[in-house]
Amino acid sequence: MERHYGWVIVAVGALMGCIGMGSMFSLAVFLDPIAADTGWSRAGISASMTVAFLAMGLGAFGWGWVSDRHGPRIVGIAGGLLLGTGLVLASRAESLPAFQLAYGLFIGAAVGAFFAPMMATASAWFDRQRALAVSLVSAGLGMAPVTVAPFAQWLLSGHDWRSAQFVIGIVAWVVLLPAALLLRRPPGMTPAAAAAASAAGKNFTARQALGSRQFVVLAATFFACCLAHAGPIFHVVSYAMVCGLSAVAAVSVYSLQGLSGLGGRLLLGVLADRHGAKPVLIGGLLLQALAIGAFLPASSLGEFYAVAAVFGLAYGGVMPLYAVLARDYFGPRVMGTVFGAATMVSCLGMAAGPAVGGWIFDRFGSYAGMHLSSLAIGLGAVAIALTFPPLPRLRPEQLRPA
Repeated sequence: MERHYGWVIVAVGALMGCIGMGSMFSLAVFLDPIAADTGWSRAGISASMTVAFLAMGLGAFGWGWVSDRHGPRIVGIAGGLLLGTGLVLASRAESLPAFQLAYGLFIGAAVGAFFAPMMATASAWFDRQRALAVSLVSAGLGMAPVTVAPFAQWLLSGHDWRSAQFVIGIVAWVVLLPAALLLRRPPGMTPAAAAAASAAGKNFTARQALGSRQFVVLAATFFACCLAHAGPIFHVVSYAMVCGLSAVAAVSVYSLQGLSGLGGRLLLGVLADRHGAKPVLIGGLLLQALAIGAFLPASSLGEFYAVAAVFGLAYGGVMPLYAVLARDYFGPRVMGTVFGAATMVSCLGMAAGPAVGGWIFDRFGSYAGMHLSSLAIGLGAVAIALTFPPLPRLRPEQLRPA
């Protein structure tokens, strides 16, 4: 019965990731109402996402350290408190800097608590079906656009943006704080036991791994991938409305992207098991870049649905493959450090994309420049990925210096 409790951990981790990431990305739904009500610029509002992704990247390291030493429950409770507090404070912000601080810093730090720590906790509960468990936790993140975003749009149909954001904050407290009480380490998994298990892994150090060409290529590809898709993901609702779609239809395009991303995680994961993570990642990155470019001629709802489905499949499918490559290249012993560092770099790309996209629209009155630049960056990610050194996994002395 104790071992079956691992599936409870998976469910809680997926729930936290869904609500946390959904709350952060729901800013795409709030963007136009906030701008219309306050007069704040799109670039300034979008910069809240920049702050959020920076806080998420930094928070993932800090919360991982706390989870390793004090267990996941305190991390989950702290994340739930921060998420609700950030949403409530943002809904009451009277200035753009106050909004950026509340939405960006609080919510970003909260999502950092729900990302790596929850996946690490879930993986510790399973000897078999570990990859499935972690994938299901990750799938919770992919559910965010098809749950929180429509809920936010529904609230906006009858309330102003401040009331809607306040309600989401209260819901976050009500749902996440009780759920966090269900989190715990697996039986026998003390900090000493975890250290002993880690010591039994591969014998090269994190410093060797982080100084290798393999890591530089991994982090650079991850960064370019996220920089390419962050702007189109965040601004798709506003872009669709600029092209003449209604607010409800535009949000449905955003939700379809997220739903398609769930299928992409499963499809590209199966393909990676059969054909290797590197070629599947390269193919997924190329598909992502082409889908970004395909947004430019889209005008009708059907065309937006078609492009969003392909785009969501591509960007959702490639994201878990970076963890697979980290494991393939460096083994399990330093995977947390290596993947955490690569995630930190990727968050810089995610942070820049929404702000740059907002600036381009404010400056030129069009999203064409954002899509063209994202297309170029996406093709750059493909080029970088082609330089991955060959597998199988290398020994420490074979790691190439960067």
